[in-house]
Amino acid sequence: MAQPTSSRLHALSRHTQSQLKFILPGIAVTYLFNTHRVFLSLLTSPNPDDWSRSAALLALCLGALVVLLFLYVLLLPWLQGVEPDYRSWRKSGVLSWVIPTLTAAILAGWSLLSITLGKWTNLGYLEGTIGASGLYALIFGLMGLLPAPKIHRT
Repeated sequence: MAQPTSSRLHALSRHTQSQLKFILPGIAVTYLFNTHRVFLSLLTSPNPDDWSRSAALLALCLGALVVLLFLYVLLLPWLQGVEPDYRSWRKSGVLSWVIPTLTAAILAGWSLLSITLGKWTNLGYLEGTIGASGLYALIFGLMGLLPAPKIHRT
């Protein structure tokens, strides 16, 4: 039986409110520390042999891997035609490698971004770590707003 429109909107707004707990602080920290511009300046450094540019590029690649793996997990029910049991992900053929890879990519990407912002910018290590956390919180909050496809069983 389909839910009434008002209850679906209420559930959507509740979910959106929970995601705003990540999005709003992420926007605030990114804006206050100007993290996006500082990171972009590292990526567009005129010195191609510079370690800062290489570290920033690797951090960007790890961040892109996180987004791609998250989208893969989100679209997995649609791709396979069956909804996986996320609670017993270790027993799943696909999830048993995607979840650990996603976790490792999050840890490595966030750590490298924190170190890169701390070492090669004027932010320093504390503000670089806060800035990296803000960017990751913003991205996770925005990805959490994506609707998961539902498999309709007949």
